[in-house]
Amino acid sequence: MDGVLIDAKDWHYEALNKALSLFEMKISRYDHLVTYDGLPTRIKLEMLTLEKGLPVKLHSFINELKQMYTMEQIFLKCKPNFLHEHALSKLKAKGYKLAVCSNSIRRTVEIMLGKANIIHYFDFYLSNQDVKEPKPDPEMYITAIKRLNLKLEECLILEDNEKGINAALASGTHLLKINTIEKN
Repeated sequence: MDGVLIDAKDWHYEALNKALSLFEMKISRYDHLVTYDGLPTRIKLEMLTLEKGLPVKLHSFINELKQMYTMEQIFLKCKPNFLHEHALSKLKAKGYKLAVCSNSIRRTVEIMLGKANIIHYFDFYLSNQDVKEPKPDPEMYITAIKRLNLKLEECLILEDNEKGINAALASGTHLLKINTIEKN
């Protein structure tokens, strides 16, 4: 979803840094792109505990703040994209089954897809709360493929970041790498 359908990758980065700044901590743009991009907030916080000594007792509070700041970004910036709506409507009209697999939490996925006016094109969506292991583990994609009642060779996964690309490749299906949402 983020970086493929909705240009929200920076929203998560900015929201987490806003929450972390209360504790004089920050993730650099470089570290975000190389290490943290595409991971659930829970895992990012665990990594920050190991790497920078972020107290575990703050995880829940920082996660709640990050989600609140992300929602602010969604309500300010998330809007429909005609090209995406058009493409999704064509795919749906041709009988394709469509699903979203996101490392975001369920509420974020639902609200973003709704604000972008594309939620109704999808048969369902999966979040990091719907699987035991988030991307780069392939569980999310394998779960979606089974739920869609499709064979691996019948599926195409669109991904934009390393974690998602690795998950897609590990699932054993086809992959289309996305560079930006503007040229999709």
